[in-house]
Amino acid sequence: MVTAPLPRAQFPVTERWVYLNHAGVSPLPSAAVEALHGYARRAARGGSLAGAGHAERAEQVRAAAAGLMGVAVGDVAFVKNTTEGLGFVANGLAWREGDRVVVPSLEFPSTVYPWLALRDLGVVVDTVPTQGPGRCLPVDAFAEAIAAGPPPKVVATSWVQFGRGWRTDLAALAAVCHDAGALLCADVIQGLGVVPARLEAWGVDFAMADAHKWLLGPEGIGVLYVSDRCLDLLRPLEPGWNAVVHREQWDNLDLVWDHGARRLEGGSHNMAGIHALGASIDLLAGAGVDSVWAHVDALCERACSGLDDVPGTRVLSDRSAGGRSGIVTFTVDGHDAVTMSERLRGEGIVCSPRGGGVRVSPHGYNTAEEIDRLLAAVAVVTASS
Repeated sequence: MVTAPLPRAQFPVTERWVYLNHAGVSPLPSAAVEALHGYARRAARGGSLAGAGHAERAEQVRAAAAGLMGVAVGDVAFVKNTTEGLGFVANGLAWREGDRVVVPSLEFPSTVYPWLALRDLGVVVDTVPTQGPGRCLPVDAFAEAIAAGPPPKVVATSWVQFGRGWRTDLAALAAVCHDAGALLCADVIQGLGVVPARLEAWGVDFAMADAHKWLLGPEGIGVLYVSDRCLDLLRPLEPGWNAVVHREQWDNLDLVWDHGARRLEGGSHNMAGIHALGASIDLLAGAGVDSVWAHVDALCERACSGLDDVPGTRVLSDRSAGGRSGIVTFTVDGHDAVTMSERLRGEGIVCSPRGGGVRVSPHGYNTAEEIDRLLAAVAVVTASS
C-alpha cells in the first residue's frame, strides 16, 4: 500500500468521511486547529499582552507562502480571500476608456466580476471560449482572443478551472501576454498547495489564493502575489498604519509606502487565520508539494481508469499531461449531478456537483482504497438504474 504524503492522523475528517471535496472547502488538519486554539487561548488570557511574537510569526508564514508560490517574500501580501486579491489588482490599476481585459468564458464568478465591474469606466471585457468537453483553455485560444482586438491591458484567468479542472500553462500564457504588452493575473486557488508553483519564473504578474481549499487552511485568509515589476502600477486601496515603512512610528504621519506588497495590507492582520494557515503550509512543505502532487495525480488517474470501467459513466475532465489537475469531474447516465452527489454522501463520500457533473478532488492524505470506495458506490448506482 502506498503511503500518503500527508499524515492521515492529521485529518479527523477521515474518521467519518471519504472526503474528496478539497476543490470546495478543505477540512482543517489538527495542526491548524491547534494553532487556532493556541491563538485564542493566548488572546483570552492576555488580551494585548498576547501579541508578542505575532509580527514574527506573520513574517514566517509570509516567507512560507512565498516559498510555496515560488516568489520573493517581499512580493507577498496577506488578503482575506481570493476575491479581495483580485479586487486589489482590478481596482488598483489605472484605467482609461477603451482599455481591454481578456478573461475565459467559463470561470468562477469572483475571477470575472472584478473586471466586469470596470465597464462603467469604459473598460472592454472580451472572453476566451473554452474548447471541447473538458472545457479546455489552450494557450492558442488565449492568443486568438488577444489578437482579435486591441492589445489588452490585462489577461485574467484561473490557473485551474474550478468546474472540470483544466490547468492552464501559465508560463506559456505569460509569454503570449507579455508579447502583446498585457499583464497576466492568475487566480491560483485551485492549484496552490497541490500542484507545484513557480509563479515568478513563469512570468505571472499577479496571483492570489484563498487558504480554504488546497492550502488546507481556514476561510478568511489568503495570499496575494504582486511581481516587483508591477508593484508601482497598483494604487493601494486600503491605506493604513500597516502599509507604510514607518508602521510603528505612531507620530509620523508621512505617507511612505512599504517597499513591498505589504503596502496593500492596510490595517491589522487576521492573526488567527495566519497562525492556522502557517500550520497548514508547514504540513504541506514538510510533505513536499511535489510528492503531494504525484500522489493526488495518481489518485485521479485511478479514479478515471475505474470510472471508464463502470457502464454509463463518463469523465468530463481533460487528463492530458499539460491540462490535468487535482480535479476529476464525471457524469452518470440517468442521474443528475446534485442527486448523485447526495447519494454518494449517503455512502459516506463527500464530493460536489460542479462543472455539469460530480466533481472529485482528493488531497495528499487520501488513499487508493478511498478512491475504490467511490468507484464501488458509483457502480452500485449504475447497476440499480
